[in-house]
Amino acid sequence: MNFTIISSVVTVISLIVFLGILYWAFSASNKEKFEKMARLPIDNENGK
Repeated sequence: MNFTIISSVVTVISLIVFLGILYWAFSASNKEKFEKMARLPIDNENGK
């Protein structure tokens, strides 16, 4: 295989993975879980 073809395939796969991560991060089903994790340092009752 030519290096150009391999480079193109890796670029397309990387783009698909990146778009999948964006979809996962901004999906509505994860919103509540992420908001709960963002409040953990504030809501900690032990003061640690």
